[in-house]
Amino acid sequence: MNRRSFLSMGATAGATLWLPRAFGAEAAEAAEATSAAEMAQAAAALSSPTNRGYGNLLILVELKGGNDGLNTVIPFADPTYYQLRKNIGIKREHAIQLDERTALHPSLQPLMPLWQSRQLAIVQGVSYVQPNLSHFRSIEIWDTASRSDQYLREGWLTRAFAQTPVPAGFAADGLVIGSAEMGPLANGARAIALVNPAQFVKAARLATPVSLHERNPELAHILDVENDIVKAADHLRPTQGEAQLKTVFPGGAFGSSIRAAMQVLAASDAPKQVPVGNTLQGQPKSGQGVAVIRLTLNGFDTHQNQPGQQTALLKQLAEGFASMKSALTELGRWDETLVMTYAEFGRRPRENQSNGTDHGTVAPHFVMGGRVLGGLYGVPPVLARLDGNGNLPVGVDFRQLYATVLGPWWGLDASTILQQRFEPLPLLRV
Repeated sequence: MNRRSFLSMGATAGATLWLPRAFGAEAAEAAEATSAAEMAQAAAALSSPTNRGYGNLLILVELKGGNDGLNTVIPFADPTYYQLRKNIGIKREHAIQLDERTALHPSLQPLMPLWQSRQLAIVQGVSYVQPNLSHFRSIEIWDTASRSDQYLREGWLTRAFAQTPVPAGFAADGLVIGSAEMGPLANGARAIALVNPAQFVKAARLATPVSLHERNPELAHILDVENDIVKAADHLRPTQGEAQLKTVFPGGAFGSSIRAAMQVLAASDAPKQVPVGNTLQGQPKSGQGVAVIRLTLNGFDTHQNQPGQQTALLKQLAEGFASMKSALTELGRWDETLVMTYAEFGRRPRENQSNGTDHGTVAPHFVMGGRVLGGLYGVPPVLARLDGNGNLPVGVDFRQLYATVLGPWWGLDASTILQQRFEPLPLLRV
């Protein structure tokens, strides 16, 4: 099938095209028995929004630097993979097999319960037409949902919230944790920036990074609504008598970011408790916390000595996702949360001379949640068909992921926000 035919398919035909592949021999019969009903649900979800709007939470996880997709979701049955990666290829016996041709990096073992319960979707071949291999420019394209030859000022989430504002009962539009960059919330969204999540975890409070105005002019809009941000931060602080999460979070900066995000959700969802006489009594909830949380995991620009670096990073990612799922379940938010990874680009299929990989084009991305229809989606890599620069061709436009969030997940007009129609992916159960 050529790419033009692929992109022009309607939603119904698209649901058939995106039918997830088998989950391995042990799940083949179950997958066959349930796939028809589940795909009917997915098709219904594409045409009928969930009607919860921003009550459905989005958690974006940026894999900063560009994750190497071929060593994350491994085409172990393709002999070309081992020819291109004689030194850094993941040995078949170490990989976690998903089906007859695809496996996961061994560090992603903590994701297997999600995979087996069909709450983890993996979309392969994600990029955009005429990919740019500059870190700065490519992440700008992802953050603004622009074409490669188009320059937009506002982040794609900023445009979404401008079209359909977040309800007044929310503390803020979004929360950015672990980064000074607003990314998809840039230039207009009412966002809270929490640059040092470890400090939040220690002090159980948010801080407004006023000094960022001098370091990054892009964040000047935060200062323009400083009073609102301070009020929002006050609203999200844990209060006396609030129940503590029982989930155990992994260590490191990414673990602290996830813990901070879950504390924010716990603080915003819990009834506020105030002293009445000698006891504490709960007041009604004061509203949702935020519509979106953006987390960042740094370090994926693996030009040198990739095996050790990526092993550690994917371990952090998988353990973080597992703890996130536990915390969201504990908070009763798992079924109304969609978790999605993104990055500026992938890596080249051929390893370099420093046991690393250089900037490439496509990469797989993870989508998980209680209402996710798990499986393998998109276009798997065909390593015998690299382009003239030695890269994989684009299989899925990244804006289809965004269209899935904007349309089926939030019930918004995705075409207006993205300035073009992109078919959402049938990743959601009704």
